[in-house]
Amino acid sequence: MKVYVLSRNPTLYSTKRLVEAAKERGWEVRVIDYLKCSIEIMKNELKINYKGESLDAPDAIIPRIGASRTFYGTAMVRHFEMMNVFSVAGSLAIKRSRDKLRSLQILSKNGVDMPKTVFASNKSDAKDVIKLSGGTPLVLKILEGTQGVGVVLVETQKAAKSVLDAFYGMDVNLLVQEFIEEAGGADIRAIVVDGEVVGAMKRQGAEGDFRSNLHQGGSATLYKLSRKEKATAIAAAKAMGLGVCGVDMIPSERGPLVMEVNSSPGLEGIEKATGIDIAARIMDYIERNVNPAVPKKRRRSPKDKIGA
Repeated sequence: MKVYVLSRNPTLYSTKRLVEAAKERGWEVRVIDYLKCSIEIMKNELKINYKGESLDAPDAIIPRIGASRTFYGTAMVRHFEMMNVFSVAGSLAIKRSRDKLRSLQILSKNGVDMPKTVFASNKSDAKDVIKLSGGTPLVLKILEGTQGVGVVLVETQKAAKSVLDAFYGMDVNLLVQEFIEEAGGADIRAIVVDGEVVGAMKRQGAEGDFRSNLHQGGSATLYKLSRKEKATAIAAAKAMGLGVCGVDMIPSERGPLVMEVNSSPGLEGIEKATGIDIAARIMDYIERNVNPAVPKKRRRSPKDKIGA
């Protein structure tokens, strides 16, 4: 089995773990910096060049595409797909997940619950936007923000109007969402692989910060999903068309609400919080798709734990 991990940094925890998990199976694995790839397109012929060499088509690729490089990264993933290479995350699904507005529209159409969200142009009346979103406090999210950056909580109508006017004046695209106070600055991340939740953690925001992102100082602990939370995570992954993803949910009085579906979820936080070998589960997924004779369900063994 030959596998390429499309990653810009081979020293990142997630990239290293994926390489380790592939090598443990005796597979040939290589980290490819997708920004250093170029493609050739000719009649009945598709090629990818990397640092001056023509890459042979692998059996599978694992895209780890940075949010700021989505266009170029998904172009490379799409080219591999057209070469009949299996990808654990499809190019179209990655693009959908990176567009916050589009992903919420898709989730809504597929009956997945989420915080009430309003999107309006910079010509809209800020008072109407505040009213439509359910009033203050509310959360403002810049569409291009990642890892909790560009997310603002505003607690009064006066503050909300001032912030909205300022962002609209800079022609910034915003999502305005209801604030789920009962979540208490916590959220849940579930990792879904091939339609099955393989691990979950609860993330708690740093003191005084409503954002739970680990990059913003939050902490993570092992979490056991309820039946409804598990069903919601699986439904969200299915709606987005992602075989491997992280589904971020927050608890609310009306049940779990999906905030985001991440097509390149980090493995460090979830593996350390749960002790589960998520990287190995991704290899299982690859093996089942490259070799259809491998059954989807397999008995878990001690090797499913990190360091076992």
